[in-house]
Amino acid sequence: MYERRSVSSRPSFFAPALLITAPAWAQLATAELNGRVTDSSGAVLPGVTVTATQTATGLVRTAVTDESGSYLISNLPTGPYRLEVALQGFRSYVQHRARPDGWRDAHDQRRPRRSARWRRRSRSKAPRRSSTSAAPASAAVIENERIVELPLQGRQVTDLLVLSGAAVQTAEATNRTSPGGVRISVAGGLPTGVGYTLDGATHNNPQENVNLPLPFPDALQEFRVATSGLTAQNGVHSAAAVNAVTKSGTNRFSGNAFEFLRHHRFNAKSPFAAIGPDGKRLDDGLKRNQFGGTLGGPIFRDKLFFFGGYQATVLRQRPASNIAYVPTAGDAGR
Repeated sequence: MYERRSVSSRPSFFAPALLITAPAWAQLATAELNGRVTDSSGAVLPGVTVTATQTATGLVRTAVTDESGSYLISNLPTGPYRLEVALQGFRSYVQHRARPDGWRDAHDQRRPRRSARWRRRSRSKAPRRSSTSAAPASAAVIENERIVELPLQGRQVTDLLVLSGAAVQTAEATNRTSPGGVRISVAGGLPTGVGYTLDGATHNNPQENVNLPLPFPDALQEFRVATSGLTAQNGVHSAAAVNAVTKSGTNRFSGNAFEFLRHHRFNAKSPFAAIGPDGKRLDDGLKRNQFGGTLGGPIFRDKLFFFGGYQATVLRQRPASNIAYVPTAGDAGR
């Protein structure tokens, strides 16, 4: 006798292809870059053109420095950028793989600075650049590389929340919680005091105020856990803010397929398991298959992209032994 359960992909909205346009304002969870441009003497340079180009999609955003030499480029999707600063009479300054790692959404108002200090073209020395960040000290970003490569029991992304250093799982979620829900305390706060967002939208379970299921690792770009420096907009969830961003398509077709197997042949038998007709103890009969894949790419290069993902889990196992006493007709008369 076996019990079979089939669990469809936790992020079921990834089954169809998602169309994502290139403009930055189409994505809710965004970041911003700002800084100040000066020359070698420290004098500010107004009128400098600052261009940020997302290397994966070709998205281009520009800004011009004001009278104080400052610039601001907001509403940028997460990901590496090519940052170019240009002004007549100066050599262009280019930085590759600049990452706007300060997300700006309803739970976070960080503004990482990307500042450049220049010398004129007549000088042979390369321009110097400094970078500072106004990020809260107690904040951790878990990138896609760590999400995919770190071992996860059952591929639950929420297990990585404890990597922030101030988070501990206090208890198991109850049966009212959706699959994948966890009760995690961050920085000593209540588990119900953690606010979750997915692509900028609230992602808390209204039943227990814990998280709703997050996308599986291959469909998640990154997430961030902030425990201090939160704004007044976090008044509903004051303990911490967990911000997750899903992947999107790029100018290059890419994807993957995976399957993870657990089988009863690789498990030790319980010393208290029932004994079968052959005189040997029965195993748990576990057969667990977790499979799926992702695919993304361009529809119109530099303009329109798609991304889709799917994960399913099929679980078969022998039910646990239960001792039951069936009343007889004689017991009914007692």
